[in-house]
Amino acid sequence: MSTKLALSAGQYSAKGIKPRNEDACGIRMPEDASLVTKGIATVVADGVSGSEGGRAAAETCVQGFLSDYYSTPDSWTVKHSGQRVLTALNRWLHSEGLRRYAQDYCMLSTFSALVFKSTTAHLFHVGDTRVHRIRGGELECLTRDHQIWAKGEKAFLSRAMGADMTVDIDYQALPLEVGDTFVLTTDGVHDYLGDKELLHLTAEHGNTPERAARALVSRALERGSHDNATCQILHVEQLPAQNENEFFQRLTELPFPPPLTVDSVLDGYRILREIHASARTQVYLALDTDAGQHVVIKTPSVNYEDNPEYIDAFLHEEWAGRRINNPHVLKVIDPRQRRRFLYYVTEYVKGQTLRQWMNDHPDPPLSDVRALVTQIIAGVRAFQRQEMVHRDLKPENIMIDQHGTVKIVDFGSVKIAGLEEIAAPIERNTVLGTLSYAAPEYFSGHSGSHISDLYSVAVITYEMLTGHLPYGGALSPRNIKRVEYTPARQHNPKVPTWVDGALRKATQLNPERRYLAMSEFLHDLSHPNPGLVRTDPVPLLERNPVAFWRGAAILLLLANLALLFYFKR
Repeated sequence: MSTKLALSAGQYSAKGIKPRNEDACGIRMPEDASLVTKGIATVVADGVSGSEGGRAAAETCVQGFLSDYYSTPDSWTVKHSGQRVLTALNRWLHSEGLRRYAQDYCMLSTFSALVFKSTTAHLFHVGDTRVHRIRGGELECLTRDHQIWAKGEKAFLSRAMGADMTVDIDYQALPLEVGDTFVLTTDGVHDYLGDKELLHLTAEHGNTPERAARALVSRALERGSHDNATCQILHVEQLPAQNENEFFQRLTELPFPPPLTVDSVLDGYRILREIHASARTQVYLALDTDAGQHVVIKTPSVNYEDNPEYIDAFLHEEWAGRRINNPHVLKVIDPRQRRRFLYYVTEYVKGQTLRQWMNDHPDPPLSDVRALVTQIIAGVRAFQRQEMVHRDLKPENIMIDQHGTVKIVDFGSVKIAGLEEIAAPIERNTVLGTLSYAAPEYFSGHSGSHISDLYSVAVITYEMLTGHLPYGGALSPRNIKRVEYTPARQHNPKVPTWVDGALRKATQLNPERRYLAMSEFLHDLSHPNPGLVRTDPVPLLERNPVAFWRGAAILLLLANLALLFYFKR
């Protein structure tokens, strides 16, 4: 029987002897698909008493995080989502605090949050609230207080939400086990309870987290806590678990389509012709009989009908395409009717592949190449914003429509960071792209990054300008240590030296030596970068190895003839 992530949770907050409660806390347990893609989130915040806006700051941190985190793309990792949300919240608190309360009374708050996704807990922390974990009867504090101790043993916060325009956020990813208990507290609790008492009271009410949280707060107040006191307790009841048969059963809820031929009708789509077929997929041009428009149908190959890894990857293709809305990325369309089979629908791009364009334009002007690369990069950056890596960029996977608009197609190799955090009973192996365009780091088992996609874009650019590949052919684990970059000018003298320098940097075998951003590469394709132009004379062997060896052979021949003539005298 498959199981879902399940937690029991409780929280309690009291103002204590203070006139008002400046702590805030909240828990969100979604019951829809977000439980899998985003997880369960819990937050505790302590508004800084010395600031007029402390209470508002704490409430904003809790409500803002629990709302905005679930609004981030499902494709983002928890770490990326959490840090983006907290960065935005911090800037708002800082600017709003200055606007409303002036410099001495800002909106300041501490912040601790846990996001439970699949089999991992993700911790975010700023300030002196604390997160404890109880495992196997032992209590461990997972956070460190961001404090500075002054004379008289008085502590001041060294880090808080809203204190500055930027904030350093502590982050940890923690593997979960069934039975783990997490305790989140403000200083009004943990400053007055020792670890043994905290552990004892939590265990005493182990089956009812709400009572345990209330007991901890009450005991701290009894001990003389003169601050607001807040506690959250979460107990891991079960973790996602599926055996391979159950996983496969879920994947095969929709059967593979029957063989399709011209005039076959599939859920309201009439097949017009086959566009492409391979051992893995079939692609058809079809007519949406309801809307009267042309679409493309992509179906899985029956060769993989009993292969869960293949079906999982096929479903992820559609999942990725649905989450990108960009004019330079092929659009995935929602079917008008309920699907009875496994397939997905995309827009129909009337035009040609970049490969066909390259065959038709063997010597294109630099301006035309630059215009196409600009559009390709715009599409790649759409993947990057969703924390996805395409991993199979090549001329055959880039379409140019009849209006000259570039569209990236084929999402079969896309890496989706957010989905990689979800545990599955299958191994989701890195899908290596086409060897001629695949980044070298894939050969060492790296799963790829936007720098890997940059390499592929640069190789395509090089090929458009020269008709060749920068390392003479496809890379492989065998030849990667022996190959050298061939200057683009050697194949096409019309390529400016500074453009060649940009291509050399973008296609570096070591990813750390490439550009850090697509925009930097695009800028250097349009604006001469003196730092990329070699000022030292380039050796003939590097500029033109054929001419070098031809000249060397002639010199050796002449030397041999001279020696022969000398000894015959």
